[in-house]
Amino acid sequence: MAVTTELVKELRERTGAGIKECRDTLLKTDGNIDQAIDILREKGIADAGKKQSREAREGRIAIYEHPGSKLVTIVEVNCETDFVARTDDFIALSRELALHVAATNPLYVNPEDVPADDIAASGMPPEKFYEEHVLLAQPFVKDATVTIQDKIKEGIAKLGENIVVRRFARYEVGN
Repeated sequence: MAVTTELVKELRERTGAGIKECRDTLLKTDGNIDQAIDILREKGIADAGKKQSREAREGRIAIYEHPGSKLVTIVEVNCETDFVARTDDFIALSRELALHVAATNPLYVNPEDVPADDIAASGMPPEKFYEEHVLLAQPFVKDATVTIQDKIKEGIAKLGENIVVRRFARYEVGN
């Protein structure tokens, strides 16, 4: 199958990858866009691991207010540049994270933040405790097949910058 400009454009829109990378991947897959998406996704997730060591000092604060105004969450999500912080994809990710915090009420951002005494007092295995109480280890509320950490890695792959959830707060009337 011939690799057309329209095919490259479609792959770029669906994955956020660069034009040259889209073209090269489509050439490798003989124009099979689904296979190209899989390859780019795998490559993007691999690249995301390398980017996680870079410093993220820019970003935004996302706020979710539940209908009825009895619950609100605030999440600080950081990236490397203010340019990325203003993109629709970064804004959408930040909002989804704020919604997730509202729905699941995590206690910690990272597993490293959890005191060993809290795990011991819970009587749960550490993995179960993390899944219930640690934001990055929780299954995403809109798609339980991916964790919040996976969701962030997808954002890193798509936006090309490190993304970090720095902190969050959840306020509920009466609590």
